[in-house]
Amino acid sequence: MDGFIMIYQIFTFTIEAIDELDLPYFKGSTFRGGFGNVFKRVVCVFKNKDCKDCMLKSSCIYAYIFETAPGSDASILNMNKYEKIPHPFIIEPPLETKKIYEKGERINFNLVLIGRANDYMPYFVYAFDELGKIGIGKGRKPYKLLFVYADNELIYDAENKAIRNVPPKKISLDGLNDFENAREETELNIQFVTPVRIKYNRAFSSELPFHVLIRNLLRRVLLLYFFHCEKTIPPYDHKIIIQEAEKIITINSNLKWWDWERYSNRQKTKMFMGGVVGDITYRGKLKPFSPLLKVGEIIHIGKGTGFGLGKYKIKGF
Repeated sequence: MDGFIMIYQIFTFTIEAIDELDLPYFKGSTFRGGFGNVFKRVVCVFKNKDCKDCMLKSSCIYAYIFETAPGSDASILNMNKYEKIPHPFIIEPPLETKKIYEKGERINFNLVLIGRANDYMPYFVYAFDELGKIGIGKGRKPYKLLFVYADNELIYDAENKAIRNVPPKKISLDGLNDFENAREETELNIQFVTPVRIKYNRAFSSELPFHVLIRNLLRRVLLLYFFHCEKTIPPYDHKIIIQEAEKIITINSNLKWWDWERYSNRQKTKMFMGGVVGDITYRGKLKPFSPLLKVGEIIHIGKGTGFGLGKYKIKGF
């Protein structure tokens, strides 16, 4: 499988509290909610119009980022059945649990852009800069966007306001189907850093057999690759991969369900967003799954990835 490449880049934002900031324990939804509103205000011509009814949706940056439509070419593999296409961005909030940030304190968070979303990186920077003027958290207190880095390279600073373009990274999934040469059994530990919300058989799973993890990753990679990268079908046989994944056994699990709630400005209601945290260890012929699992470390897994859920780290490869 030559040339099966995912395109991405990770940007690190540094903000500084202008007044005291009062943020929740898990800060991803706070950044995501405010950012989405500002992004629409910045780029949308018709501020209050639904994207589905807008004649400009095919060329609108906001519609592409937040309301990606399947399109007629998505009938391949029945991808047109998906009403919601994964967003090509992930906000990784700081994992620290503190809630109060005094005036002058700094906060770092990451933004992961996937595929063509990298072309619109300046809009993301501008939107987060504007969000600082509106404010976030309890009482919507302001902040100042100080710096944005990519690969330790400064691409934005508050003094000159200039935004430098940086080429995206590439990560290969070649070798994903190489089960014929997989003879050695190994162990793999996965630590779920933020809550993971994976549905299997129409219900959120509090246990994660290896094949459930792989099914979810395959679907997410398929959609991100097709709609945000190459507009082609990833060259893997998902049936074979799932069959092999079902052979992998769980030898130790320290998973637990962690409940938390967020307020949705869009739906005007509190939403419960529990998920699995902890770590789990698998054993079997795991090497062929390595490319997929390493991509998953970047793109996260499950629902709520846009505000940082589904982040994990792997040990064993």
